[in-house]
Amino acid sequence: MVPFSFAGETFVASPEGALFWPAREALLVADLHLEKASWYARLGQFLPPYDSVATLSALTDLVRTSGIRRLYCLGDSFHDRFGCDRLPEQAREMLLALTSTLEWTWILGNHDPGFADHCGGVLIEEAQIGRIILRHEADRADSRPEISGHYHPKYRVNVRGRRVSRRCFVASNTKLILPAFGSLTGGLDASHPEILKQVGPSASALVPLDDRILRFPIAA
Repeated sequence: MVPFSFAGETFVASPEGALFWPAREALLVADLHLEKASWYARLGQFLPPYDSVATLSALTDLVRTSGIRRLYCLGDSFHDRFGCDRLPEQAREMLLALTSTLEWTWILGNHDPGFADHCGGVLIEEAQIGRIILRHEADRADSRPEISGHYHPKYRVNVRGRRVSRRCFVASNTKLILPAFGSLTGGLDASHPEILKQVGPSASALVPLDDRILRFPIAA
């Protein structure tokens, strides 16, 4: 993982879509959408029921290797407000192990207002850490530096005649949008008008690899 600068702070972006903030000993993730598969199953659309375990396994590995003390989930952590109630036993144990050992903060998103149960941690609308605002959905009217989620950005490019899609971060001078961390989440093209409306035409898509970050201007 390679560090980069945003709003005067140093961050490290992981290929899985998490953001490490070394100075705060914190990890930021967005849009876990836990129990999305079970939500669809209730509507008669059956998906592999392993999304929560896969997502929490990946998160547990990052927590272990990074040695963080704090974790911020930037909204849509569950696919609906009863998602924590539906967690299978293995996933619930994994989540409780994380929330009981970290300073864990849930920031509310549009999918999970009024959690019936959130398996530990603190529930808030948004947070301010130093100069930076953490919230679920970007607010273009707010000029303060801001980190958010919501849009699940992906960067898509043609490589040797094949369409390749990667999770990406979208960054401008004051806005940083995280990709979805959840294992069962789709993605919106980083150059989509809804994203550009929030970040402005000078923003770039950041695609983290193990040893470098690829930066692509997205207005073009």
